[in-house]
Amino acid sequence: MSFHPYTSTLQTERPQQAPDGAARGRPLRVVIVGAGFGGLAVARELGNTAIDVTVIDRRNHNLFQPLLYQVATAALSPADISEPIRRTLGRYHNIKVMLAEVTGIDASTRMVLLDQALPVPYDRLIIATGSDYNYFGHDEWRALAPGLKTIHEARQIRHRLLVAFERAEMSQDPEEKKALLTSVIIGGGPTGVEMAGAIAELGRFMITRDFRKLAPEHFRVLLVEAGPRILAAFPEELTTYARRELDRMGVEVMTGRMVEDISDGIVIANGETIRTANVIWGAGVKASPAAGWLGVEGKAGGRIPVDGTLRVSGHTDIFALGDTALGTDEAGKPLPALAQVAKQQGQYLGKALRHELLDGKASAPFHFNNRGNTAVIGRHAAIFDFGKWRLKGRIAWFLWALVHVYLLVNFEKRLLVTIQWIWRYLTRQRGARLIDENVTRSITPDRKP
Repeated sequence: MSFHPYTSTLQTERPQQAPDGAARGRPLRVVIVGAGFGGLAVARELGNTAIDVTVIDRRNHNLFQPLLYQVATAALSPADISEPIRRTLGRYHNIKVMLAEVTGIDASTRMVLLDQALPVPYDRLIIATGSDYNYFGHDEWRALAPGLKTIHEARQIRHRLLVAFERAEMSQDPEEKKALLTSVIIGGGPTGVEMAGAIAELGRFMITRDFRKLAPEHFRVLLVEAGPRILAAFPEELTTYARRELDRMGVEVMTGRMVEDISDGIVIANGETIRTANVIWGAGVKASPAAGWLGVEGKAGGRIPVDGTLRVSGHTDIFALGDTALGTDEAGKPLPALAQVAKQQGQYLGKALRHELLDGKASAPFHFNNRGNTAVIGRHAAIFDFGKWRLKGRIAWFLWALVHVYLLVNFEKRLLVTIQWIWRYLTRQRGARLIDENVTRSITPDRKP
C-alpha cells in the first residue's frame, strides 16, 4: 500500500481485552492494514475460513505499482492496473473491507485506531502499509517532482508531459521550447531507468508522428543519479548494457550528480542549472510510519524489524511484511523491497495464521524464493538477474512482460494489458494520451538561468 504521512497516535488507557477470540466464544479476528501485494495475499489465504478478517486501506483500490510508469507515459490507463478492493475480495464471505486511515495502534488493548471511525479490535494484526519516496529532508520537492507510488502521481506526470508538448508546439521561443521538451528523472534505480526509457520512446514517437513544429533535437531526457552507476543492485555487466541502450535511445545518463535544489522549472545538480517542465522523482524510498505506531525504532529507512515468522519483536500478535518490514534471508541479508517478496511473505503468513489459529500448528520460518530481479529499458531491451545466470536484450524483455502480466490481480487485467501491449507493439500507438482540461495549468518554465 502506498501512503501519505499519518499522524501517529498511541493510546494506552483502555481496559485490557481477553487474549484471543476463542476465550470469548467468538471467531478469531485478524486485521490487515494495507491492501497491496502482501496484504491481499494474506487475505486470500484466509478467505472463506472460520476466521473473521478485516482489511483496512486508505484507498478503495489495489494497485500494480510496477506498471505505474506505463500509466505515466500514456501506454496504459489506470483501470488496467488497478481494481477496487471490494471486488478483489468480494467472493470471500468472512472478509470485511474498510476504507479508512489508520492513525495508530494500541497494542495493550489490541486496537487499530482510525481517523474518522471507531477503533477496530484484533487478535492478530498484519501491517502491510508499504513505502513512499524519500525526499531526504526536502519534502517541499514532492509537489514539483512527483514519484510513482499512486495513480494520482502517475496521472500528474502524464498530464505534465502531454501539456508540455502542446505548449512547445505553440511556443515561438527556442529556449522555452527546449525547456518544455526536457524531462529530468532523478534516481537511477529500476523506476528511474524505466521512466527514462518510456519517456524517450513516447516523446520521439509523438514528435515524429503527431507534431508539425517540433524536431527531435528539441527533445531531451536526462537521468540523474548520485552514485557512480545506474541500477546499482544489478551486476555491472547488466548495468553497462542498460546504459548503452539508454544512450542509443537518446537518454542522457548523468552519474555522480547530486541534486541540490528543485524549483518551478529548474533543477540544480552539482552546480549545473537545468531548465525543465517535467521532473520525476525515483531516488529512494522509506517505509510507512508504522514503526511509530508501535513505538519501535525503525531500521533501514524506517522498516520494522521482524523475525523469521514475520512477527514484530516484542509483539507475539503483530506481524509486518513487504516494504514496511525488515526481514532477512538465511544468510542474514536484508530482503529487498520488491513485489515478489511482499507477495511471498503474504502467502506464507496467511497459511501460517490459518494453521496456527485453526489447527494449533506452528509453521517453519519464512523462506524467500528469489525469482530474479528485472528492469526494462525500452522496446526489446531489458535485463534479468537470477543470481547464478543473467539475461539481457529481447529474451529478457519478453520474460519481463510475461512476469508482469502474470502478477496482475486477475485474468481480466492480464487479458486487457496483453491486448494493449500487442497493439502498441504492432502500431507504436499510445492509447491513453488524454489531457483533463479542467486541471490544465501553466507549466511553462518562466525563469532562465
